[in-house]
Amino acid sequence: MAADSYDTIVVGAGILGLAVAREILARRPRERVLVVEREREPGLHQTGHNSGVIHAGVYYAPGSLKARLCVDGAERMYEYCRRRGIAVERTGKLIVAVARDELPALEELERRANANGVAGVRRLDGAGLREIEPHATGLAALHSPNTGIVDFRAVCARLAEDVRAADGELRFAWQVVAVAATDRAIRLRSAAGDECVAGRAVFCAGLWSDRLAVLAGAGPDPRIVPFRGGYLKLRPERRELVRGLIYPVPDAGLPFLGVHLTRRIDGDVLVGPSALLVGARDGYRLSRLRAADIRDTATWPGTWRMVRRWWRTGLAELRLAAGRGAFAAAAARYVPGLRREDLVPAGGGVRAQAVARDGRLVDDFVLSATPRAVHVRNAPSPAATSALALAARIADAADEL
Repeated sequence: MAADSYDTIVVGAGILGLAVAREILARRPRERVLVVEREREPGLHQTGHNSGVIHAGVYYAPGSLKARLCVDGAERMYEYCRRRGIAVERTGKLIVAVARDELPALEELERRANANGVAGVRRLDGAGLREIEPHATGLAALHSPNTGIVDFRAVCARLAEDVRAADGELRFAWQVVAVAATDRAIRLRSAAGDECVAGRAVFCAGLWSDRLAVLAGAGPDPRIVPFRGGYLKLRPERRELVRGLIYPVPDAGLPFLGVHLTRRIDGDVLVGPSALLVGARDGYRLSRLRAADIRDTATWPGTWRMVRRWWRTGLAELRLAAGRGAFAAAAARYVPGLRREDLVPAGGGVRAQAVARDGRLVDDFVLSATPRAVHVRNAPSPAATSALALAARIADAADEL
């Protein structure tokens, strides 16, 4: 076998791509597996820019991939962290209803949690929720004791070690710019002109997943539209306001969870995020603009259909992103002691949100295939939580090629 020939090439060294490579090597220890990554180290995008929450599976429609793989994936993640010595904590989470018109949605979340087999979820009244979070207030809440926190970049680093230990190969600064498949093999070319050939490829490319799928012969639907989630955090002396995780009741029509308070494994408490359409797929700073990314977003019919439906929400998100006052007001609905001066900047991340041609915000994991390849077309939260379970599902799909 030539030096540039492999059995499987995995594109993307985020948590999901590395979990897929690890899974394939566990199933076929003698297989030659290569992971290629456009950046110079693993986990720099969605893996390294999320809130670090291990979700329990409360939110997701029963029967969906998210529902099935989140519950399974969370348990796998806790066990993996235990075995690999990664700091992890089951902090628990409250989802708080502060108004009567939120109670039906809270009941629906309770129904979903029970249908999904989420362990330990229980309904609390106002006094009960204050026993868990003394500084919170509301009419009622759901308590999910199995929700936890971890540093997903630390998980990513251990997965990379696992891949190397199983004789897998990782190549960084290797951006795929061309894909060509035959009946028996698939060939990938990098921006530098290097080529690799394999019997199959698995694309876990996150923010660039749609472009690589199109290069491999797939249709353009759905398209990735980047949303920046901006965060603030509590000043150290005000962290006592939050013991674990406190969330509002989310809008059921959106795949975003609203402004919440998240204790991180390093002790910081995040407040956010916003959800702002941005002009770059790596738009971690609002000032970053990329012509190709703006063009792809602006020329996609689904973008404008989405905007027509959700323009009021978009205006609210603009107000939220404009300053600390709006963040503080949103969080103070259920933690009334929180003030604007308690908050300081904390950066943000970019969500690779798939938007369908009809303007739908795609809400489930989406896998598809082209000749000799499997593509992950949509894997936003809870993809990090679900990574080990989702990797098994992806490896199953790859085995069918």
